[in-house]
Amino acid sequence: MAQTSPETDLILDTRDVDRYVGKQVVFAEMWDPASATEIRRWVQALDYANPLHYDEEAARASRFGEIIAPQSFTVAMDYGHGCHPSCIGNVPGTHLIFGGEEWWFYGGRIRPGDFLRQERFFAGYKVTDTSFAGPTMFSDGDTYHYREDGTLFAKERATSIRYLREEANRRGVYGKESRGVKSWTAAEMEEIDRIRLDWILSNREGATPNWHAVKVGDTLPRRVIGPHTPLTFGFEYRAHRQNIWGTWRWNPPEGYQDPAKENAGFDKDMTYDFEAQKIDPRQKDGLYYGPSSGHLNPAKAEKIGMGGTYGYGASMNAWHLDYVAYWAGHGGYVWHSKTQFRKPAFEGDVTFFEGEVVDKFETSEFGMPTVRIKTRLTTQDGDTILTGSADVALPHVR
Repeated sequence: MAQTSPETDLILDTRDVDRYVGKQVVFAEMWDPASATEIRRWVQALDYANPLHYDEEAARASRFGEIIAPQSFTVAMDYGHGCHPSCIGNVPGTHLIFGGEEWWFYGGRIRPGDFLRQERFFAGYKVTDTSFAGPTMFSDGDTYHYREDGTLFAKERATSIRYLREEANRRGVYGKESRGVKSWTAAEMEEIDRIRLDWILSNREGATPNWHAVKVGDTLPRRVIGPHTPLTFGFEYRAHRQNIWGTWRWNPPEGYQDPAKENAGFDKDMTYDFEAQKIDPRQKDGLYYGPSSGHLNPAKAEKIGMGGTYGYGASMNAWHLDYVAYWAGHGGYVWHSKTQFRKPAFEGDVTFFEGEVVDKFETSEFGMPTVRIKTRLTTQDGDTILTGSADVALPHVR
């Protein structure tokens, strides 16, 4: 239906979306299995210096016997950064930012040579009035990741935020006038580098804490990523396998028009050109053209209420997962994770991480002892950009 804000009389027309609620959507798959090089590219782009995921000798000497992917890499085995099934249907005059992710993992690891197949469903939406853009659509999409033998490897629920871009520009919550790109002094960079290195050294060997030894109130080592720049954003984007030319294909059932190929209501110069891409692959890769081009193109960012270059929600969720997994070591496993994105990571910012054990379960819903970790990611100014939780299995030996 067309949603009218009682406070502003703005209209968000969601009528086209209604026909997809509960239906399977987005038929696309990767051509090739994962490779060790792609896993290395992923952790490099996300600044996750865990030897298990890039150092051949260290990985071979580990319990796994080879390089394995971090659990965060699961999203890179898919088309669309996980958010595509939550962005279905035409909502005129809008753009999209990522609002959060929830993941369920079902055991096992991704290794070089593994292939995942996906099924995706549009779960539904609600409209809420926000200070950012007035009537705003929060929509959910589910992705099921299956191994080649048909067993379920993971499930993701992604939340997209679809908003009226002209209203977001008018309000200027993230406008360039309201913030500047921070310049970092040599002394400040030295401190950032110190915190970063301390975190890398905090569990480089991959030790796993015993469930009995962990206490509620224990804190995780502080981490930092940044400063963020258009270069780091570009690295993150290209680390997603779908964003490399020719890596995926459409695979809808015969005679079926995939709604993912239809106009979503984005600005004309931020929409894929699927015909032009047959000659020029830039037209479909999202970085030069398409909805993601505002992340690295300041002029386009200003058209959608962002005011400048900014980072990716999928990266933020991956940072959260990697942060918890590094603390949990080689013997830990994240069974469930949920994050909410409060604001983007903007150019010039750094991101600080903090985590705390907030609960323990000797008999958890996952069938083994777990601990619950709460995380928070903040900027150098103390603004929260992500809150999250993760349920992690740890060894239960007295």
